[in-house]
Amino acid sequence: MAQAQERELAVVIGLEVHVQLETATKIFCGCSTEGSEEPNTRTCPVCLGLPGALPVLNEGAVEAAVKVGKAINADVPERTRFHRKNYYYPDLPKNFQITQYDAPICQDGELEFTVESQRRTVGIERAHLEEDPGSLQHKGGSIDTAEYTLVDYNRAGTPLLEIVTEPDFRAADEVRAFLAKLEEVLEYLGVFDPERDGSLRIDANLSVVEAGEVGDDGHIDDDILESANRTEVKNISSHKGAEKALAYEAQRQKNAIQRGRAVEQETRHWDESRGITVSMRSKEEEKDYRYFREADLPPLEVADWKERIDIPELPDARRERFREEYDLSDEAADKLTSTKQVADFFEDVASEFDANLAATWVADNLLGELNYRDMAITDVDHRLDEIKRLVELVATDEITAKNARETVLRDMLDDGTDPDTIAEEEGLGKTDEGAVQQAVEDAIEENPDAVEDYHAGEGGAINFLVGQVMQKTGGSADPGDVNQLLREELE
Repeated sequence: MAQAQERELAVVIGLEVHVQLETATKIFCGCSTEGSEEPNTRTCPVCLGLPGALPVLNEGAVEAAVKVGKAINADVPERTRFHRKNYYYPDLPKNFQITQYDAPICQDGELEFTVESQRRTVGIERAHLEEDPGSLQHKGGSIDTAEYTLVDYNRAGTPLLEIVTEPDFRAADEVRAFLAKLEEVLEYLGVFDPERDGSLRIDANLSVVEAGEVGDDGHIDDDILESANRTEVKNISSHKGAEKALAYEAQRQKNAIQRGRAVEQETRHWDESRGITVSMRSKEEEKDYRYFREADLPPLEVADWKERIDIPELPDARRERFREEYDLSDEAADKLTSTKQVADFFEDVASEFDANLAATWVADNLLGELNYRDMAITDVDHRLDEIKRLVELVATDEITAKNARETVLRDMLDDGTDPDTIAEEEGLGKTDEGAVQQAVEDAIEENPDAVEDYHAGEGGAINFLVGQVMQKTGGSADPGDVNQLLREELE
């Protein structure tokens, strides 16, 4: 019996990215967004939903949302308003969520990113403000196996911006690249702290269609998308987690279809510990939320906010400027704009020293050593003046670049000592020219075989002689200078 031909299937993914905005207080009350991590201590009648408590909108959250709108080239309408989204979850004490429904603060934007050296643009359908629910702590297992669950309302009311993309993704790796770019933009805007737990959470809608339904430009007709059952994968908290969860879910759906089974339209939970998605409940539809206007918050006029609010230079623009202004390679410019803190520090160093020297020390030496230690530049932001001093020691020829990189910088990061102390304790001051010249002459006299090999054209001979001189000077001579002096003597 002939085996049935396997169908060619394509994946369609759209995202709902929930971004905690970096404000001092919650979106509708004066409770702090930081402070005590004791459960249920950063709360008040408003964020606990007690009867008679009235919300007051946080202007800082609105400004942050408008900044994001400008960064993604979105439309900011003349007027925006809030609705109540009604559903019962234990981490939402009011039994409704204040959110935006038919008049979001940002509409019809886009974000460009790179995946596998290809530029891609994903449409942003909308970005709207809402309040974050509290958090659930599942004890004794995951969401479907826990013995019991605790509720912490400290997070309830934290400002959220929900960014909803068009279903423009066709693979899980595209999602990971998009999220990295989005986080980069948010961090440059200063509206987001990636170090805060739960600051970026992803829900993803995924469906599988016949490959022939996808146009050459990646477009899929709306009626095809409507007819394809989709699952919503919730509770994804990282770029890597998103790629893993969606790769798993895409394969799960493809396997079901290939075996002749229907894909259920449902909400599924990503269980990171097991690397699988598990069914949570049937998928809600818009009508299930019974949206109606939030009577306690008047409409907000935002027509002029987009012109009035400035945003900083964004990563792509800064990357291009670094290439042109500092004559950097693409690789160096990418490294030096990886975060706003890195870019700011590089420009600080480049304002005092040669740009190539600054780029080498920040992009290669500093970031390389930090990455090796699983650290970020934010872990040493209180010591950036010391690192600049180390660059100065190299720039003024007080120590060699090799010793600065391999001894001083590493000891600074490992022991917390300042560069001058390390250089003094290790005796790393550069050997004077006379002593280097004497070491060169001694190395030539003591190694006649290597001298003969050099004159015979053997390239390794000069490297051997350089090593001999470096040994005689305790590593405090500049290898480039030594190489040149040796060649001059040998010729």
